[in-house]
Amino acid sequence: MAKIIIPTPLRKFTDQNRSFITTEDTLSGAIQQLIEEYPDVKSNLLDDDGNVRSFIKVYIGDDEVDPNENGSVELAKDTEISIVPAIAGGC
Repeated sequence: MAKIIIPTPLRKFTDQNRSFITTEDTLSGAIQQLIEEYPDVKSNLLDDDGNVRSFIKVYIGDDEVDPNENGSVELAKDTEISIVPAIAGGC
């Protein structure tokens, strides 16, 4: 089963879980399953059109993917998906 790594800012919506194991075999299915399990993640992860927000990057392994264009990417059982929100700030 594939694993989604949940970033620290979203953990308050996932009962502080650091990862989520998905039984889905596509990226879009995995994201949808995460949202079904933790509905409060939806407004922070998806925009009003149901697309992953533009400031959030998604990686499969070390490769960045656009989940809005490549949602049908197939996941192997040992796939690791990372959700990386942009961090703003600085001087």
